Amino acid sequence: MERPFIVHLDPHLLVVDKPAGLPSVPGRTPELQDCAASRVQALYGDALVVHRLDMATSGLLLFARGLQAQRVLNRAFEQRRVEKAYVAVVRGRPPQARGSIALPLIADWPRRPRQMVDLERGKPSLTHWELLEPQGLQGQDCTRVQLRPVTGRSHQLRVHLAAIGHPILGDDLYADEDTHARSSRLLLHATALSFPHPDTEQTISLHSAAPF
Repeated sequence: MERPFIVHLDPHLLVVDKPAGLPSVPGRTPELQDCAASRVQALYGDALVVHRLDMATSGLLLFARGLQAQRVLNRAFEQRRVEKAYVAVVRGRPPQARGSIALPLIADWPRRPRQMVDLERGKPSLTHWELLEPQGLQGQDCTRVQLRPVTGRSHQLRVHLAAIGHPILGDDLYADEDTHARSSRLLLHATALSFPHPDTEQTISLHSAAPF
């Protein structure tokens, strides 16, 4: 498996480009102990987790260096001062150029780790989306879109897109069998990350091109 590579490093934080298939943090089973966090901490012992990406999702992943930086960055996430953008390839072509999905989400306990839309008990969840290829990908019945989550629920982007009838290609949890089979990996990549530096407060803006 390809290793995460560092796209930003300073005394207070680091950002890596995580490959698809690598967990952000250790899982419960022995085969999931190898993860982005353990690999980063082998190089920088003070690295601490700030946020996570799904194992199937690739892209920019932020780590703090030290407890103080972690506290400041966690607060930035809580205050929604962190902006994230993703690129995905979805089945079909949405009829509009852009839109928002506001569907509350909750864990689907009998089928964990799946999440589901629950209008009564779900937590508020909001995703903005925009077409990157308005005509779709020629001859493929799919479209490249940019996603900007406002909230950060587990599997939010995957559930939201499936809920509006445009599941992500390669999604083994929320897509139909044919859409899942269209790609050997989930076509979802964390392509942009912007946040206030925990020491200087200056805005750090990073980008990673989607590998698909």
